[in-house]
Amino acid sequence: MEVKAWSRVLCSILFLVAGFRLSEQARPLSVSKPDPDDAAATARWLVSQNSWGVLNTISGDLGGAPFGNVASFSDGLPNEGRGIPYFYLTTLDPTAKNALKDERASFTASEYPIGTCGKKDPMNPSCAKITLTGKLKPVDPKSEEAEYAETALFSKHPEMKDWPKGHNFQLYKLEIKDIFLIDWFGGPKPLTLEQYLHAKMNKFNFIR
Repeated sequence: MEVKAWSRVLCSILFLVAGFRLSEQARPLSVSKPDPDDAAATARWLVSQNSWGVLNTISGDLGGAPFGNVASFSDGLPNEGRGIPYFYLTTLDPTAKNALKDERASFTASEYPIGTCGKKDPMNPSCAKITLTGKLKPVDPKSEEAEYAETALFSKHPEMKDWPKGHNFQLYKLEIKDIFLIDWFGGPKPLTLEQYLHAKMNKFNFIR
């Protein structure tokens, strides 16, 4: 009897875990994944669907070595992104501190966290990834852009609104100069900033 009871408990736990994982994998995506041949749409899709990536700056404390840091970001309201990554940073963290001394930066995001790579390794070329290179700059707090950036970030990351005021978080943006995209076999896709910023996105869809 005890064996049967424990078996039922184990089955219940496995069912709950499987259900949780399924709900995570079947979350709604606002835009379906573009065709790999459409480099501009794929690049914009990667940026709009992700909520975090690795932000790299030049560290003076490390003798000019690159310093990578996980950073939450947003490029706009859901389904209304503009393609420009915005960040909410404090100089208590090395990333913002570095950027104020040397604006050169890059930001990398992957398709893998979105959940559409299946069982593929994150380095598989068909599991898309993008690196945006440019300058990490503070956003003028009195500008219309600051209002847009704050709304974009707080809508995707509500917790940010309650971060300590004494830490002096500020809005930053990556002023993009170059785009590196891999979304299929055969090496990086050629993509200009103009093509990236004016990409056409698909309609809403659910991806499992």
